[in-house]
Amino acid sequence: MTPSRDIARLIEIMAALRTPVTGCPWDLEQSFETISPYTLEEAYEVADAIAKNDMPDLREELGDLLLQVVYHARMAEEDRHFDFGDVVEGITKKMIRRHPHVFGDENGDKPELVKGIWERIKTEEKAEKRAERQALGLEDADKGFLDDVPTAFPALQEADKLQRRASKVGFDWNDARLVLDKIREETHELDEELSRGEPDKDRITDELGDTLFALANLARHLDIDPEEALRRTNRKFRHRFAAIETHAREADVSLETMSLEEMESAWQAAKR
Repeated sequence: MTPSRDIARLIEIMAALRTPVTGCPWDLEQSFETISPYTLEEAYEVADAIAKNDMPDLREELGDLLLQVVYHARMAEEDRHFDFGDVVEGITKKMIRRHPHVFGDENGDKPELVKGIWERIKTEEKAEKRAERQALGLEDADKGFLDDVPTAFPALQEADKLQRRASKVGFDWNDARLVLDKIREETHELDEELSRGEPDKDRITDELGDTLFALANLARHLDIDPEEALRRTNRKFRHRFAAIETHAREADVSLETMSLEEMESAWQAAKR
């Protein structure tokens, strides 16, 4: 089988890999559950390539992510749920519906108008989807308001999504400084737990989680993506720790034998 620019060839390859007896033993034993972690991993690798502005890597990682879509669609087709064509039809239908200012006659010549159109149509779609799933017996009529937020999100992102959802019904602070007060309250409670004679790890974990949740809330009030904020700090940490490694090589010493004072000196130099 030869490579091709046509998506049909990739679908054929996946079908061949999943064909009993003649297919790949590893691919044949996979399921939605076993492939799901790879799907998340590939999405993160796409984001990493973008952050590095590495276009050759991005091209490759997008291919890996596309393979995940084809893989899940193939398994769904085998179970007679849907196929890749249904996936494509669904997303094209959604994009056309959500852009009436492009494919219809609504006015959307400003970003704020487009956002309003998008939010209105998403709300309509959710109501329709819920009614459809209820009719098929796939969804509880008493489903909670926050149940649409996926639990598979990274924790900071899930916290942000939960808070944004709750804010739609008024469960929110109206001032970022009030969130800062909450953060101080949570760090004080964390300090109290750490000061106990015999600290309780479960209670400390709870207080630390409360603090992180409050920090995510502050990021939302400041219109900052908490995941991106932490990624930026992670990149700074990588850069500054690399300076410590450079210092160690130049001094012909190992990181293990460097003193904390030497490491701190190299760290501060990198900050400057």
